[in-house]
Amino acid sequence: MNFSKFCTNYLVKNSYICTTSFNFYSEDMKSKIIWISIVVLLLLLIAGAVFYIVRQKEQLEILVQQSELFKEELADDYNELSIQYEGFKLEVNNDSLIAQLESEQLKVQRLQEELRTVKATDAKRISELKKELESLRAVLREYVVQVDSLNRLNQQLEQENKQVTARFHAATRSVTQLTHEKEQLIETVQIASKLNASNVNVRGLTNKNKSTDKIKKMDQLEVQFTINQNITAQRGEKTIYIRIQKPDDEVLVKNQGDVFAYENKKINYSAKRTIEYTGEEIPVSIYWKIEEFLYPGTYRVDIFADGNLIGKKSFKIDK
Repeated sequence: MNFSKFCTNYLVKNSYICTTSFNFYSEDMKSKIIWISIVVLLLLLIAGAVFYIVRQKEQLEILVQQSELFKEELADDYNELSIQYEGFKLEVNNDSLIAQLESEQLKVQRLQEELRTVKATDAKRISELKKELESLRAVLREYVVQVDSLNRLNQQLEQENKQVTARFHAATRSVTQLTHEKEQLIETVQIASKLNASNVNVRGLTNKNKSTDKIKKMDQLEVQFTINQNITAQRGEKTIYIRIQKPDDEVLVKNQGDVFAYENKKINYSAKRTIEYTGEEIPVSIYWKIEEFLYPGTYRVDIFADGNLIGKKSFKIDK
């Protein structure tokens, strides 16, 4: 029996030796030993196969769990990338870039949806989706670099624009100041070159050119004044206009068409005279022939030249 046990343990490697060694047993005994050896061998093979299958199943389950975990992490990465695209769009003011970002974001969302439906055991496709994720991340990084470059350029342009605007405003203020100073200078020159009438006096004259204060004896009015010396005034012919106003402010005129320009409008004058002005002081007399009814009261005479009021005087006429 000890020899049979030995043969059973080493049947696979030494089956021929064992068979040869117990030839002295009976045929029935030989048959039993062979069948026992075969059964033991089969049991050992079955046990090994079961162990192998269980081991493989455990390893497969571990791989599936790892794949599920990897899939979940990949899904989180896709979701995070989609959020990054969405947030990055809010920082971009360029419509063309926004359209490109939206296109890339749609790719992310499409791959997200595919990842939800792919089986965890499809390692090949999951690996491909992982590579797609890296590609989309690389694209986003390129956009970030591009937008960062554009932002720096925009900041530089804004700074330059501020500097140009500041210089423009400074130049505008300078031009405005110069224009104002020029206007003041022109006004000063105009004032300086303006003629001035002084010593204005009005007297009534009889038909024999004698002075009188009586309306009934007056034949004409004489307006006397002096054009003062002015070396800045333009030389040459000067037309001097006078306006005589009655106490009711009505202007004495011979013809309603007798007008001249003053303060952008045409106004009537009573009489005028043209003189040759040399810049030196010159006495002037202008006469008004009385052909209408005059009544006692305070009259006024205004004197004009070169469109300017250069003198005035109020005077009274008695009965």
